[in-house]
Amino acid sequence: MVQTEGSEPWPSQQDGMQTHLGSAPTHYGSTADSIPASEPEETTKVISSERAYITVAILCYINLINYMDRYTIAGVLRSIQNFFKITDSTSGLLQTVFICSFIFLAPIFGYLGDRYNRKLLMIGGMTVWVATTLCGSFVTESYFWLLVFFRALVGTGEASYSTIAPTIIGDLFSGTKRTLMISAFYIFIPVGSGLGYIIGSYVANATGDWRWALRLNPILGSFGLILLALLCPNPSRGASDTQGGSHIKHTSYLEDVKYLLKNKSFVWSSLGVTAMAFLTGALAFWSPTFLVRAQITQGTQPPCTVEPCDTSNSYIFGAVTVVTGILGVSLGSTLSRRLRDRMSNADPLICAVGMLSSAPCFFLAIVLASTSIPATYVFIGIGETLLSLNWSILADILLYVVVPTRRATAEALQIMVCHLLGDAGSPYLIGAISDALGRYQPDTHEWNFRSLQYSFLLCPFVGVLGGLFFLMTALHITKDKKEAERLSAGVCVSEQPTSQIVPKAGPTHC
Repeated sequence: MVQTEGSEPWPSQQDGMQTHLGSAPTHYGSTADSIPASEPEETTKVISSERAYITVAILCYINLINYMDRYTIAGVLRSIQNFFKITDSTSGLLQTVFICSFIFLAPIFGYLGDRYNRKLLMIGGMTVWVATTLCGSFVTESYFWLLVFFRALVGTGEASYSTIAPTIIGDLFSGTKRTLMISAFYIFIPVGSGLGYIIGSYVANATGDWRWALRLNPILGSFGLILLALLCPNPSRGASDTQGGSHIKHTSYLEDVKYLLKNKSFVWSSLGVTAMAFLTGALAFWSPTFLVRAQITQGTQPPCTVEPCDTSNSYIFGAVTVVTGILGVSLGSTLSRRLRDRMSNADPLICAVGMLSSAPCFFLAIVLASTSIPATYVFIGIGETLLSLNWSILADILLYVVVPTRRATAEALQIMVCHLLGDAGSPYLIGAISDALGRYQPDTHEWNFRSLQYSFLLCPFVGVLGGLFFLMTALHITKDKKEAERLSAGVCVSEQPTSQIVPKAGPTHC
């Protein structure tokens, strides 16, 4: 059966009130805005425990490949700059255009993911991702903008997958098991990011051509695509929350957006994720290049004039990202499980502590780079560990403060906002500031490093801002979680006190 371990009886059931979820669907929003579910979901099929775990394993594997591909470019960035003869700001466009397409496509996949077959949507998006990533690896030095175009299309795959995959996990598991499965899924974000640097650098060095680093990911992605098509189910929405499937009717996209904008926990946590995305996007894209320039300034590494360039910093930074990612996500998940029963707002508080504590670590790492590379790596490692506390917790927050039939839309809107204001612009912004400062003393290795160092100092301040956003989330999360539980259970949440909440046997208008 669909996994429901850890779930508790709904408030109406505990009080002895009969709420017959099967008699009529819960309907929030106006009747005119209702639309029927448009996909043939597996409402009558039993999903075994084994198949549910296999599904999570496949989704984790695809998530790993997704993030490997995203940061392979950063791992071989010096080679790309030399190959195409481009500046820092132009280099940042490779990440920016990918994120921008991700931003614009995520709301579309979010809308479709709440209404149509989620498995088929992921298969279609991943097929485009595999094809465009492979095509981008064959671009010659005269056609840099063609590479930019293909990197933009790569966003199609991640927009479909990142928007929908967490909602499927949320429909297969509940309670503590959901937290564990979400943690397993999100632990592959830092692991995949780190492996992107390591494997990308290794393949580029082994072949003498950075383009081979881009060709490995489509091969691995094709294998994941086959597994997804053959082995993964398409569970009913809300199956784990309501013992078999959500009985809330779909409403119009406008009604969905209005609901989410009124959900204060969703709004404030989305702003916190945005600050986190800005910080991680800038650091992930520019850190290896920044460390190389610091070593050139110190005289411990010569400038790269002949391919292949030394990519040892990509190896080290990738390894640090993998280790700190596993440690941080595991620690964050453990703290969440242990503190959640004692403190109803423990999750956003953990996120706030992680963000606020990481900011001074990154500040010290940036400042110390000119004198001590080992000390820089130490503070980067501590900062990344603290930042990684948040990955799985953030996904869990969204799943329990939003009703099942609006989760894909919520994922999409959160993705759109956090990337639009976060890592879509941060690599380009850091590169543009670096280029602007570099004009004061052009063609000097010392100032080439200093200009990037000064632009990097923007990141810790954004980290502090993100911590404040999570503190605001902590003020509202208890109330919003209870409202989502009641709506999912078929209970109307009115503007009246909690004691006056009445279960509905017929269509509920909230």
